[in-house]
Amino acid sequence: MVSATEILKINASETKALILEFLRKLIEESGADGYVLGLSGGVDSSVVAKLCVEAVGRKKVLGLFMPSDTTPQEDALDAERFASMLGIEYEVIDITSISDYLANICKHGLQASVLARGNIKPRVRMTLLYYHANILNMLVAGTGNRSELLIGYYTKYGDGGVDCLPIGNLYKTQVRQLAEHLGIPSSIIWKTPTAGLWKGQTDEDEIGLKYEQLDLLLYYLCDLGMDVEAASKLVNIQTELAKNILTRIKRSEHKRRPIPIPPIPTPLTRR
Repeated sequence: MVSATEILKINASETKALILEFLRKLIEESGADGYVLGLSGGVDSSVVAKLCVEAVGRKKVLGLFMPSDTTPQEDALDAERFASMLGIEYEVIDITSISDYLANICKHGLQASVLARGNIKPRVRMTLLYYHANILNMLVAGTGNRSELLIGYYTKYGDGGVDCLPIGNLYKTQVRQLAEHLGIPSSIIWKTPTAGLWKGQTDEDEIGLKYEQLDLLLYYLCDLGMDVEAASKLVNIQTELAKNILTRIKRSEHKRRPIPIPPIPTPLTRR
């Protein structure tokens, strides 16, 4: 089977140039003074941070590392080292107490699932990012990739609440290609991805596929419009797994659409 990297190969130099132009134009049009983003110690946020620095300069980029009691220590070290390597302003805000308080303040808290409690964390991070953005006249740069966006693997109004998504059109395997081109440390590029929502959580375990498999499947299903059976054979996975991913895509459609509004005629349209 041909690898995802081969099929989804990008021209890293051209991709980088397009994203840098996008970031510079956005700052110019918005009148903002720079970008603030959440650093996680992972490849996605590292790539976005490096692109922001190359686009507008290190003095106009702020990185926030917002750990909780479920954040791996390795991520803390990688985020700090990478921020230091970039030379950007870097701030650490532990969100454990804030998240715990919000989780317990509701009288229905005892009924909350692990996912419901876990989703509080990215929403707290979003709030802190926008608080800094408002104070410093910055834009919030999101770190979501195309793989996550298509299957809804992000928290609505959490890590999905941003002003822009510089790598939002790149599959995870393509983000890794770009990361290698940008000189991101290999220890970060190939680290096991995790959202850190609960202890021991990893993206691939939760999704049920390796990113290399997921990206190929999404490419066949979404970009080429193949049916599930044909796509699953090409990726060499069980059809049931492919159907689960298709279900994720459909059920998460609300995350990618504007907020629904009933079609009530306005005074203008009544004329």
